[in-house]
Amino acid sequence: MSLMLSMAAFALAASISPGPVNIVALGSGARHGLRASLKHVTGATLGFSLLLLLTGLGLHELLRHWPALARVLHGGGVAFLLYMAWKLASDRGELGRNTDADAPSMLAGATLQWLNPKAWLACVAGVGAYVGEGETTLLWQFTAIYFVICYLSIASWAWAGSVISQYLRNPRRVRLFNRMLAGLLVVSAIYLLVG
Repeated sequence: MSLMLSMAAFALAASISPGPVNIVALGSGARHGLRASLKHVTGATLGFSLLLLLTGLGLHELLRHWPALARVLHGGGVAFLLYMAWKLASDRGELGRNTDADAPSMLAGATLQWLNPKAWLACVAGVGAYVGEGETTLLWQFTAIYFVICYLSIASWAWAGSVISQYLRNPRRVRLFNRMLAGLLVVSAIYLLVG
């Protein structure tokens, strides 16, 4: 039982901490509400869980043997973060025109996880710590625990955004909020370029 608690604690620490996926969830919750943001939450959780499972099954070895592929993923992650930042920064903050279709999609959530170096690091570190011997049963247990905690963590960011939305009643405040989130995504991208 203590191994499962340790897995859960690791998953919570990695999932709840600020990062690109959670920043997008916060912005989506503020702009579109919790219900519409659950597409992003679900996609990001499924994307991460698949990445964790495949990492445990050997994907990390592929990247070690093909460093060019790792560089492409890294560059794609930076580009995607900058694209999401541009979308946020260029939003005019008009209220009442958003539809559920405007909210980040499941595919965007999954893609953001696969291009997110934080997600890759969490997968490699988690697999190394808890599934180091390659035990498939432990890998499936870890993935199941991580799935639940990841979903709840990202959903909590979307919920926080939906709570914040009551303070964003005019376009000027929405634009300011979106630009602050865009700035955080740009800082994340810069960190990835220089770190």
